[in-house]
Amino acid sequence: MLTEHYARERLTALAHSQGTIVTETPEVLFVCVHNAGRSQMAAALLDHHAQGQVHVRSAGSEPADSINPAAVEAMAEVGVDISREFPKPLTDEVVRAADVVITMGCGDACPIYPGKRYLDWELDDPAGKTVEDVRPIRDEIDRRVTELLDELLATRQQSA
Repeated sequence: MLTEHYARERLTALAHSQGTIVTETPEVLFVCVHNAGRSQMAAALLDHHAQGQVHVRSAGSEPADSINPAAVEAMAEVGVDISREFPKPLTDEVVRAADVVITMGCGDACPIYPGKRYLDWELDDPAGKTVEDVRPIRDEIDRRVTELLDELLATRQQSA
């Protein structure tokens, strides 16, 4: 089931990047090294707050085997379930499909394409941290995601 979901996401991203699918919905990609904590939390929070008004993906330059359990627990505390998510590799098509690419400590691993908007969010890595240590990271991500969403929706309304 996860393989099917991942394959569908990659094919959709490829079609979007090639112009086969045209949409007014902004596409946001969150990238960190392992795609097991920060980028997963950011994607889930943006998806939760956007309620379908933004298409969200996440990926990692060196994906881990599983999602950070402390991140899963911290997100569950705010009513967002990421327990069924899995780390995904960073691929060319997901970067090309994105309107905004937000990096979180992935260094030079993220390809740079002209015309894309890039933001680098410096955030502590939740790897190896307790849920108590992950909560402030989650809250800072939530603050930034909310600001980003407000900006994306305002821009979308101005161009409509």
